[in-house]
Amino acid sequence: MTQPYAGKKVLVTGGTGSIGRELTTQLLRSRVDVVRVLSNDENGLFDMQQQFTDQRVRYLLGDVRDQDRMKTAAQDIDFVFHAAALKHVPIGEYNPFELVMTNVVGMKNVIDACLYNDVETFVLISTDKTVNPVSTVGASKSELNKSQAQACADS
Repeated sequence: MTQPYAGKKVLVTGGTGSIGRELTTQLLRSRVDVVRVLSNDENGLFDMQQQFTDQRVRYLLGDVRDQDRMKTAAQDIDFVFHAAALKHVPIGEYNPFELVMTNVVGMKNVIDACLYNDVETFVLISTDKTVNPVSTVGASKSELNKSQAQACADS
């Protein structure tokens, strides 16, 4: 994972989650220039600041639901790893609107921010729940995201 990120600026959405933290760990082992960790979890950002004291890490409090914040977070970024999502099935079934706002609208906002800022590479990180989805969580991360990814590729 070291070569493609040398000298690059990377944004990790959902950066305080388990995948985001591991990505940050791996990126810091490379010669990455900057890692921006975006999360709506203030405590998670605080904990990461205690864990990662490397000056290359920037901690951004924000939400993928906020289109303007995403445009700002993606300024001068080369790579975006999009790991922000609501993923717990029972909570998602009980709160489908919130799920769609984060997993669908949030995904669109991240893609739009990448296009707006001419980001070199966008990587979606998802779960196994998208294969033959049987829940609202799976549906929100499957067909809807495929169509958005295709629209991005067509741009």
